[in-house]
Amino acid sequence: MAKKYIVANWKNHPDSWAEAESILNYIDEHLKGIANQESSLVVCPPFVFLEEVSRVIQLSQLTQKAELGAQDIAINDSISLTGGISGMMLVKLGARYVIIGHSERRWPRGESAGTGESNQIVNLKIKQALADGLIPIVCVGEKDRADDYIKWLKQQVGATFAGLSGDQISRCLIAYEPVWAISTNPDARPDTPESALESISAIRDFLAENHSPADVRILYGGSVTEKNAKDFLSLSEIAGVLVGGASIRKEEFVQIIKQV
Repeated sequence: MAKKYIVANWKNHPDSWAEAESILNYIDEHLKGIANQESSLVVCPPFVFLEEVSRVIQLSQLTQKAELGAQDIAINDSISLTGGISGMMLVKLGARYVIIGHSERRWPRGESAGTGESNQIVNLKIKQALADGLIPIVCVGEKDRADDYIKWLKQQVGATFAGLSGDQISRCLIAYEPVWAISTNPDARPDTPESALESISAIRDFLAENHSPADVRILYGGSVTEKNAKDFLSLSEIAGVLVGGASIRKEEFVQIIKQV
């Protein structure tokens, strides 16, 4: 069985380091004695907690089970950018992974809707992350399930990975997150493994035809919960899950990890 990735995207939560530390300690305590070599845990906290989370991982049993990830990266290490976090900063803090192109950055909600990151911006961030030695977790996925969604998805994937070699794509994790299935979407409806596999197959076929990567690892990230995680994790075509809200609900998150 291929290793499954469990990626915890804490987004802009929790509100304090005490709460963040409580989540990590709970995971550490409840995974002790579980010799699960089939999963790889990646914790992606807000930037303000990166250094502390890195320290906890290194000084606890989590060092055998978890690695540090960031939620975004600056487009270029060599230019000044207010609010930007360079890839080399992340590396020095102990990060190995970085989420790039999450739907909440591509399509911000509320008043800023429609002013998010373009495929071209996401593409440049992938290239910078790879140059810094980080593993990009690249998010792709259609906003709605229109009749031509496969065509639209292939166009998005094509622009997102433009100019990248097969070897570079093999070094990435790809997270398929259908925006229409994410619970924070007011019109959200649950996705199914069968539906997800249609999109994942389209992504895999497009990359194979146009980039010939040796390996394509695709996670699922459409509002993963304790109730549906096993349905997606049990499929050989899905390399793991990108967990949002459930990743800060510590009891639920541990149950997701245990389903691998």
